[in-house]
Amino acid sequence: MNAHAERWVRSITHECLNHFICFSDEHLDHLVEEYLEHYHYERPHQGIGNRLIIPRSHPPPKHGKVACRTRLGSVLKSYTRITA
Repeated sequence: MNAHAERWVRSITHECLNHFICFSDEHLDHLVEEYLEHYHYERPHQGIGNRLIIPRSHPPPKHGKVACRTRLGSVLKSYTRITA
């Protein structure tokens, strides 16, 4: 379990927290909550075949325009197909 915990700390630090200066506990909580949403629902993970940890209830369409979703002032980005 230690390796998993160390990897988690490295991920959130490198991908999120290094880009901000936290001024309060509430600010830190907001950053962590946004990162958790991104990590679990939007970020593909190489260890499980570039799939999402928690997949959407329906698979994304195979054709259509690609849209970018941003979080935390565009620090975190994810891409998905949308139907027109």
